[in-house]
Amino acid sequence: MTVQTAAAVDCGTNSIRLLIADADPDTGELVDRDRRMEIVRLGQGVDRTGRLAPEALERTFAACRRYAEAIEAHGVTPDRLRFVATSASRDAENRDEFVRGVKEILGVVPEVITGDEEAALSFTGATKELAGRPEVAGPFLVVDIGGGSTEFVLGGARVEAARSVDIGCVRLTERHLTSAEGAVADPPSAADRAAMVADIDAALELAAEHVPLERAGTLVGIAGSVTTVAAIALELPGYDSAAIHHTVLELDRVRSVTEWLLAATHAERARVPAMHPGRIDVIGAGALVLLRIMERAGVERVTVSEHDILDGILWETVSR
Repeated sequence: MTVQTAAAVDCGTNSIRLLIADADPDTGELVDRDRRMEIVRLGQGVDRTGRLAPEALERTFAACRRYAEAIEAHGVTPDRLRFVATSASRDAENRDEFVRGVKEILGVVPEVITGDEEAALSFTGATKELAGRPEVAGPFLVVDIGGGSTEFVLGGARVEAARSVDIGCVRLTERHLTSAEGAVADPPSAADRAAMVADIDAALELAAEHVPLERAGTLVGIAGSVTTVAAIALELPGYDSAAIHHTVLELDRVRSVTEWLLAATHAERARVPAMHPGRIDVIGAGALVLLRIMERAGVERVTVSEHDILDGILWETVSR
């Protein structure tokens, strides 16, 4: 089978991402042509209103127009493009408006996938490079901490168990740290933190009913909250995907970074060189989710992967 060029779009609660790459199904090698991310906050207010906000839709459609230009420039046709939408669009009453807008701009219908489908795609993307390495213990427990939900998937050569739960950095921030006027607690109070921990721990109990978290041989953390925690832990002078990819973080380091983020002000977090502006207000909640997962699963380290659901979407597109 020859190398194929394809494109994948992952539209979540907080960000929308594009990957255009050359994939070789025979060797498992994937070479990026274009990989980019924009914070669009599609899930703004969904937890409260049940609907996608007009301004959130327009931010998302504007990013789609920019992505359409890149996809066309690389010669990728609609039959080699897959657009996957996750938590926010699953939850919204007016998701048909979102579907129509994407179809008009990109020529494909976004697939609003289930949490279990999301978990399986994340697993493929995160573990394809790690599988078969003798120094990496199995099974893998992949955790994808998004804006609205977190996916757990356990497996080795194949997925054995998966579950999606409704905790994510945006959802937790809106539930526990945001006032009726829209102001975010800066920094969170002890009561705010306790409420988030209780919410996270309840969700972890639900996840553990389906996914035996304690069986993890290697915990693999993916998505922006995890990679940002890694960038802070590594004290990078700017966001560096190559430096972050496959970094192993010890539990104590994750705990210290989380404690700092939850104690810091907006201005202090904004001064972190690797911090994306769209994550400044939600990164504390995302880091806390990662910390509680590690503590609940009883693991001492997490392997951070820059390859995730986006890579899984592209691999599945090529295999179709």
